[in-house]
Amino acid sequence: MKLSDFEYILPPELVAQEPVEKRDESKLLVLKRATGDIIHRQFKDIVEFLKPFDCLVINRTKVIPARILGNKETGGKAEVLFLEFKANKDGLVRVLIKPFLPIGKKIIFPGANNAVIEGKNDDGEALLRVSTPNIIELLEEHGIMPLPPYIKRPNRSTERSRRSPSAGSGLCPLLRQKDKERYQTVYASEKGSVAAPTAGLHFTPELIAAIREKGVEVAEIILHVGWGTFKPITSEDISLHKMLPEYYGIKKEAADKIAWAKKNGGRVISVGTTSTRALESSGGKHGSGETSIFIYPGYKFTIIDAMITNFHLPRSTPLMMVCAFAGKENIFKAYNEAIEKKYRFYSYGDAMMIV
Repeated sequence: MKLSDFEYILPPELVAQEPVEKRDESKLLVLKRATGDIIHRQFKDIVEFLKPFDCLVINRTKVIPARILGNKETGGKAEVLFLEFKANKDGLVRVLIKPFLPIGKKIIFPGANNAVIEGKNDDGEALLRVSTPNIIELLEEHGIMPLPPYIKRPNRSTERSRRSPSAGSGLCPLLRQKDKERYQTVYASEKGSVAAPTAGLHFTPELIAAIREKGVEVAEIILHVGWGTFKPITSEDISLHKMLPEYYGIKKEAADKIAWAKKNGGRVISVGTTSTRALESSGGKHGSGETSIFIYPGYKFTIIDAMITNFHLPRSTPLMMVCAFAGKENIFKAYNEAIEKKYRFYSYGDAMMIV
């Protein structure tokens, strides 16, 4: 298939800039794969579409505030997105830098920390040597949640007058705190992602309790979301695209719940494309590793039976995955209806359940 086959036009006002006030009061579009039928609900009504013996699989990865603003030695600004949080055997970490700086240049971070650009790789990433050995501590204190670029926030210059002396980000504390809370699932517990598994943002503790009360098992797994999930596809022939590896881990308890659901006539329902990638890569078995799986139309799913997801960007790998699962015609029909009904799209937007 061609990259241009996955294009659609979205009115700019439907790109969600803020989350809804209550997580589970976002809209929910339910798409039936077999018939193409569409049902409209609120997300808290999702319990209606779950059955005893089903297994809901959630990704409990936690987003690190991996974006940090620093200065070049000349005084100019430099924005760094950390792609990993522990130096390799050579003392280097992979990052993205904006604007890109030559090898040998220094970046000065808040809190008397600095870094030197030591190299770059074929994926467009820079290799950085950071003065502090505790990168997560640096980011937790001075970093910003790595929101996607289509979510607009005031930059350093426009927020200068409201800047907190200790923030180091240029964003006022209220803005930073709101995104730290809402660009994170309520069950996030293991740090490691540079983006949220956004399908999980709609769940509340109360909703998860109601799901369990209905007799649905909840299996917790890990897939640490890297920038490869969102790296643009550059070739018109999508089969030439290569995904960057992401770490996943599935404990025996979760694998047993998945196997039990399969054995007893329940469905394995993945929350998000990240959970789907982990499940399809592992075959639902316990263990850990890295996955570079790229799921696009023609792929034969072996583990998941239903999926909860958000509405994805045109030409993106998550959009191709949902098209592989539900059929491109069904997905584009659902997207067109969602646009007509003013659903909110992308990370802070509304949700879809594909059954």
